[in-house]
Amino acid sequence: MIENRRPSAPWLALAVLALGLFMTLLDLTIVNVAIPSIVDDLHASLDQILWVLNGYSLMYAVLLITSGRLGDIFGPRNMFAAGIVVFTIASAFSGLAHDPTQLILARGAQGLGAAILAPQGLPIMTTLFPPERRGGVFAIYGALSGLAVLLGPVLGGFIVTHFGWRWIFYVNLPVGLVTLVLAFLFVPDLRPGRRHRLDWIGVVLATAGLFGIVFGLIEGQRYEWGTMRWGITIPEIIAAGILVLAIFLVVQWRRQDREPLLPFAVFKDRNYTLMTLVLLAMGFAIVGVFLPLTLYYQSVLGLSAFDAGLAIAPQPLAMMLLSGVAAPLAARYAKYILVVGLTLFAVGMAYIAWSAQVTSNRWAFVPGLVVAGAGMAGIWTPVFSLATRDLQPRLAGVASGVISTLQELGAVLGSAAIGAVLQNQLATDLHNRAVSFATRLPAQAQAPFVRWLQQGREGGPRGGSWSERHQPGVARRHSRTGRAADPAGSARRLHPSLRRCHAADDGTRDRGHSRRRGRCAVGAQ
Repeated sequence: MIENRRPSAPWLALAVLALGLFMTLLDLTIVNVAIPSIVDDLHASLDQILWVLNGYSLMYAVLLITSGRLGDIFGPRNMFAAGIVVFTIASAFSGLAHDPTQLILARGAQGLGAAILAPQGLPIMTTLFPPERRGGVFAIYGALSGLAVLLGPVLGGFIVTHFGWRWIFYVNLPVGLVTLVLAFLFVPDLRPGRRHRLDWIGVVLATAGLFGIVFGLIEGQRYEWGTMRWGITIPEIIAAGILVLAIFLVVQWRRQDREPLLPFAVFKDRNYTLMTLVLLAMGFAIVGVFLPLTLYYQSVLGLSAFDAGLAIAPQPLAMMLLSGVAAPLAARYAKYILVVGLTLFAVGMAYIAWSAQVTSNRWAFVPGLVVAGAGMAGIWTPVFSLATRDLQPRLAGVASGVISTLQELGAVLGSAAIGAVLQNQLATDLHNRAVSFATRLPAQAQAPFVRWLQQGREGGPRGGSWSERHQPGVARRHSRTGRAADPAGSARRLHPSLRRCHAADDGTRDRGHSRRRGRCAVGAQ
């Protein structure tokens, strides 16, 4: 990398990059708290509100490699500034949205802005800081990540309560403007020593392949991994994405002597390659643990989204406080600190899994959360220190894009896997509880009741309650005892986590949508 002007103070440049990263991370955690208010105000269906979240993730995941390469071409400072502009404007449109479609499009644009700016920090830091000083740099990033997770529910709850959900997006406007000005003042304009060209064929193939995989994983649970529409199935979409990515790799292999989108030289660094796999696994593990834990807090313990966020706070707080301790040690003992960190994270997660009982309370998980947070403090700093130790500056942009893409892909895989497991277990539990509940009915009514409840869960026949269609006498008798005999009401009592889903389902049917569009997606609650 070369500089087109006098370099700024490295720590000031780091502060600006960290501010941009913090803005995007905070936005992710704040939006979750505002979901109920958005549903009420915009009258969004369950599917629409899921795409408010998933539209961001989809745009973010598929464009990271391309934006990292664009940083190599146009300079990471310029791409970082462009990402801030796109993200800030998209935040304004998100706050101004008058219907769910407008909000989904604006959130997709926010994901685009985040994808543009996210990979630009790594090439700037690897140029400004020598390897022996990068531990402290990555520790700051880890602390900010923990702070964003910690502040998100608290700040989001305060803003939504006192100013309304639109202000969770409007707060990005002054922060984005300040970050943009500071970027041009303090972040050096680094450029490659030679001119690069963009591999458009690679861009199209990489984007299409990643889109197919990520879209299929996000939507798979909603369509029960079967047919979506026009006879196209979710497995076919994922398989097509994998095939396109395979074609992308073949094309890139044949273009290595020219200007490929993905230079394979980046994988010749053994440490970098191993660390990308560690980040892929961590993306999967974090979502795989904290998604069901959040559901447990809300569906089993009955906590609000705000209180659930506070209950998880010991983990990011421990990570934030201990990142500074891990940083100086990682400069000399990165490999050993990483092993200890991964071990502590696994121990903390095992303790949380062991503690998750129906009779548990929120405090039972604190030891596991603290241990896991300490482990994460010993993971992020060594991972990035090892990944960038021998990284060539000319490859830093695309290397950053690959790391971020694999970490995001791991998170999407984790979400899909956990969602599928939860959905399967919920279906099994619903059937078992339906059989148990049916014992209160006369013998001749028990089997039809269970079948009808199963049909209702799968989007089967409508038009009157089960009791009215099958056992009108039973309906009259149960109306006198106060026991409802229709499957929807029974389902709401059989499992607490179904209550919000059935409420969303009822609202969707009232607006004339199909039953499928109102189905609960357990993994996204």
